[in-house]
Amino acid sequence: MQIYAGSSNKPLAEKLAKLLRIELGKIEISSFDNGETRIWVNESKIDKEVIVVQSLSTPTNEHLVEFSLICDALSRGGAREITAVIPWMGYSKQDKVFRHGEPLSAKVVAKIIQVNQISKIITFDLHNRATLGFFDVPIVELSAKSLLIEYFKIEIAQKKASEEIVVVAPDSGAVKNSTAFASELSLPVVYMDKKRDLETGKVKVVGMSRMVEGCTVIIVDDNVFTGSTLIETAKELKKSGAKRIMVGVTHHLYVSGVQEKIEESGIDLMVVSDTVSQSPSNEKSIRSEKLKTLSVAKLIVDELG
Repeated sequence: MQIYAGSSNKPLAEKLAKLLRIELGKIEISSFDNGETRIWVNESKIDKEVIVVQSLSTPTNEHLVEFSLICDALSRGGAREITAVIPWMGYSKQDKVFRHGEPLSAKVVAKIIQVNQISKIITFDLHNRATLGFFDVPIVELSAKSLLIEYFKIEIAQKKASEEIVVVAPDSGAVKNSTAFASELSLPVVYMDKKRDLETGKVKVVGMSRMVEGCTVIIVDDNVFTGSTLIETAKELKKSGAKRIMVGVTHHLYVSGVQEKIEESGIDLMVVSDTVSQSPSNEKSIRSEKLKTLSVAKLIVDELG
């Protein structure tokens, strides 16, 4: 078995290769002067079973094309079983036709992925599990929630004696996941009630199911895009007297400027997984004391068997 990495998340591919005790396959990724991607699998022999690791993160379209070209090169070189590890499934939030005239983007991308001769797909924490139905090849949705739960269990063990800890569901859409997460940690849940001004679009907190003054608060979500909802929620919780705010998410998309906003916000700790790799230009977030990264590599290896 060989493992190949696209350019989007080579650090995760390297961790997988280390756990599997195999070397990362040699692959050269470049581009022509007109911007077209150029792929060369520089191996004398390509195994029949291969793994391709590629998160469909920014720049999403480039990484999607890159992934497809890598898979085609491997198939032409002799690979017969390709396991695609796509930790972050780009376009997964576009899982509905929201307005007349829009495409069903998540389904279109699923078709593009499956043009390649793929035997199995492994991904993490989709925005909507219904997206699984867009795929005809076997697809496994893993979750990084177990990593977050174990991490927060340690935090709770260290702090529970001295302070009250609660899980906050920032809106109605988060109630189910937040309640399940709180149950795993044996913590109470606080529900926030928000209303949106239909003219300005601004969201205002109009109530909470209980007080959070003096509490350490945990908020969980699947992903961070702009971070605006989390930052505003943290602001309101701090206004209400929350002592410390910790956030756990699977996918941090590292959109430009977002981590810098988190640094200046009321969020004290952001715990994320490595489904998306940080950009080399994101040096500030790499050194951030507010950011803790957990690896999903072992979960993927366990699924690979």
